[in-house]
Amino acid sequence: MLAAMPPSPSTRPQAAAPLPRDRGDACPGALRLHPAADGGLARVRLPAGDLTAHQAAALADAAELLGDGHLSLTSRSNAELRGLAEGCGARLAGLLRDAGLLPSAAHERIRNILASPLAGLDRHTPSDVRRWARELDALLCAGEWATALSGRFLFVLDDGRGDVAALGGDVTLLAEAGPGDDGTGPAGGGALLRVGDDPAALRIAGPDAPRAALAAAGAFLAAAGASGSGAWRVRELPAAHALRARDIAEALRSAGLEAAYVAAHGPAYGAEPPAPGARTRPPYADSSAPGIVEGPGGTRSLSVLAPLGRLTVAQWRLLTAIAAEDGAGALRLTPWRGIVLPGLPAAAAPDRLARLAAAGLVTDPASPWHRLGACTGRPGCAKSRTDVRADATAAVAAGTTVPDAAPAGRPPAGLPVYWSGCERRCGHPHGAWVDVLATAEGYRTALVGPDTEPPAAPGTTAPPPAP
Repeated sequence: MLAAMPPSPSTRPQAAAPLPRDRGDACPGALRLHPAADGGLARVRLPAGDLTAHQAAALADAAELLGDGHLSLTSRSNAELRGLAEGCGARLAGLLRDAGLLPSAAHERIRNILASPLAGLDRHTPSDVRRWARELDALLCAGEWATALSGRFLFVLDDGRGDVAALGGDVTLLAEAGPGDDGTGPAGGGALLRVGDDPAALRIAGPDAPRAALAAAGAFLAAAGASGSGAWRVRELPAAHALRARDIAEALRSAGLEAAYVAAHGPAYGAEPPAPGARTRPPYADSSAPGIVEGPGGTRSLSVLAPLGRLTVAQWRLLTAIAAEDGAGALRLTPWRGIVLPGLPAAAAPDRLARLAAAGLVTDPASPWHRLGACTGRPGCAKSRTDVRADATAAVAAGTTVPDAAPAGRPPAGLPVYWSGCERRCGHPHGAWVDVLATAEGYRTALVGPDTEPPAAPGTTAPPPAP
């Protein structure tokens, strides 16, 4: 059965103060491999989830030659290779470097930039924040001081539709349309900048957005250093050194950037007052849903999901071939563990989508695999109590997405469902979601609200928030 929803924000208990970090950040990367139960694990950062077809082919080669023949997609639009043999690090680094996926060895773990995956692609597209992502990535890689950021510090760039703004960014930019901006050209409006969970924001000029995000990251490092907490993320700063929009304003002024303070009017960015002269946009496509996305000028994009975020090399090569032969030669990974192929002709899109469905990828938004996720589980993770992926797959075969198939145990429609093998809940969703946790007594299912931590299993203490 599903547990009751947590109390309202006004009655929720306050989260405990963050504990000081007493060790360095061990977040895996492409050069520092993580020893997992199934072999080495490499996490390849892909700012904004962007890949050329050539780069995607290189990842397939790496998975096939050095790994277990699969690729995993993360909730930050990155790619993971698993089952890597001992001593293959130098060869892997060479493959990635030759493909342009390692522009800076010193910065490779901090290139955590999440962006709206459909920006520039759907019919009513807002300003293309993905250009900001490229500029921010270049700025990060050019700053030696930026290597002090942890591998978990996250930049989020939302194109205005609100699809990624609530995904837990440490520094979040939300694009605002400018007067007369029809969404088909470069960013013509401004941006709102927010740090951590502060509901207030700073309004800045669009061209200044990447430099402002970088300045905010610098302000975080200064606050973390002054606090002595060793904090990796904005939310981990102790109260006396908490970072808010007003604090960032001074950092922006020091960088020669202008900013206007915007007090919050609601829990979501959509509730913020628009900039003077800003144009109200029509509804946007759901960027988490698979299917065909209609774009401007008769173009189409294909959006598909990988069941539980895992693809075979054969599936990955099919995606790469379609991108190269029929699309724009590019792939975009999404925070919903999916892939978007831009730039297909309208006539070719249905057939290519059918080919991807036949290959086992999720192409229908009504599929039970849509909004269903799971951690690695056994045998890949020694901390997991069970093979959660096999159990989740069995649940789908039984016609549900949770362990209890009784009608009263079915999750509310539209909420993500996430299976976890232990209290760490690696990769769990943000906001409201259904928590399926493996315990010593079996699975325990509960609803988690947007402002609460998932409950601990009986006899355990609550873990720190997942990165």
